[in-house]
Amino acid sequence: MKDLKKFKARVFKALADPMRLEILEYLRDGEKCVCEIVSYVKAPQPIVSRHLSILKGCGLIRCRKQENRRFYSISDPVVLRVIDAITPDLVAKLSRMIIEEIV
Repeated sequence: MKDLKKFKARVFKALADPMRLEILEYLRDGEKCVCEIVSYVKAPQPIVSRHLSILKGCGLIRCRKQENRRFYSISDPVVLRVIDAITPDLVAKLSRMIIEEIV
């Protein structure tokens, strides 16, 4: 049980970065070459590779090699449901609760 909690924390930590969320959103439509991801997020390749490594290390994405290119995809669509659960309505509700606590 303790290991499960640690793993969940690791997954949420991976999801807590805006660039990693942007990468996951981009992969929503299917497998992409790392060069496409770099172009999409407009970040240097080493930074993108580091973020991809973190996502892969948590099992959120998978990698496939083809010759000298690497292709990434979402490992399980359930990951996207977790992300989609943070709706604008939920954000507004939580924001109101924070403001109420301050006032």
